[in-house]
Parts: sequence; C-alpha cells; structure tokens
Amino acid sequence: MDILIIVDMQNDFIDGALGTKEAKAIVPDVAKKIKDFDGEIIYTRDTHEENYLDTQEGRNLPVAHCIRGTKGWEICPQLEALRSENDIVIDKPTFGSMELGELLKKKDEELRGNGMDGITSITLVGLCTDICVISNAMISKAALPEVPVYVDKDCCAGVTTDSHETALAAMRMCQIKC
Repeated sequence: MDILIIVDMQNDFIDGALGTKEAKAIVPDVAKKIKDFDGEIIYTRDTHEENYLDTQEGRNLPVAHCIRGTKGWEICPQLEALRSENDIVIDKPTFGSMELGELLKKKDEELRGNGMDGITSITLVGLCTDICVISNAMISKAALPEVPVYVDKDCCAGVTTDSHETALAAMRMCQIKC
C-alpha cells in the first residue's frame, strides 16, 4: 500500500497569517497529486489553541496561526473538496507528529499480519518544507526505516526558497528521495 501525506495545507500557511506566494503556487499541483494518487491519504493539520502565544513555539514565532476551529486552521478549500471520508486527518500540536509515526507503523504491521506487503512507499507534500514536512518525513523514515520515503519537491514550499532547498538537501542526506 502506498501512502500520501498532505502536510499542513491550511489556509493560514497559504494565504493567511503565514501565507506566501510559493505556498499559493503549489495548491494546484497538490490537488493534482491527490486526484492521481492510488493509495491511502493522510492529512496533517497544524493545530494550536488560544494560548499559542504563551507556548514555546509561540514565543519563538509570535504569529498566531492555525488556531483550532478558525478559518486559518482549516485545510484550504481546493484540497478539502477532494478529501474523502476514508482519508485520515491528524491534528498535531507541533511540527512533527508522533501520532503519524505510530499510525504508519501500526498500519504496516496490520497489513503484514494479514499476509499483505505492508506499506510500500510514503510520499509527503505540503508546507512548510523546512519545518513540518522535514519533521514528518524524518518521523516516517524512523517509523518504517525499510520503506522508501519520498518528498515531492514541486508540491512543497518552504518559509523561504533557500530554506526549502536546505531542507531538501538535509532529507536527501537521510535517504529520503526528493
């Protein structure tokens, strides 16, 4: 089974509090990736509470974003329209999701336990390459070290173009195919 992970394609990262033109530009490519994908799809949502500015992350990045229940927290409309009831959504309180790693490992074990091949590949797309994509790619690789992990660089955007490229280089060094 192939897995596609859509990382934090939320309004606040696209055209909201932390939005960028690069993030807006990848939305059609991510939509095409979803439409063309044959496998299981998992969405992550950066999820903060009203006290965000009082958290460690909030003190280091003092821009309220992805506050649970707000428009900025929601997956962008173009991708939300493609989401099926079988897709999984993980709300994560920080950059990387330990829940994602546990879910991937459990899914792989269940498939193998039923005489199937298990997870055959994991592909990540989304925002931001240099923060949440890299974090979740590394967690995925750690959870299933023998499964190929891919990051579609054309379906990702970083905080800056330079930090996007730096993150891709770091992931390549960790045997994640970008």
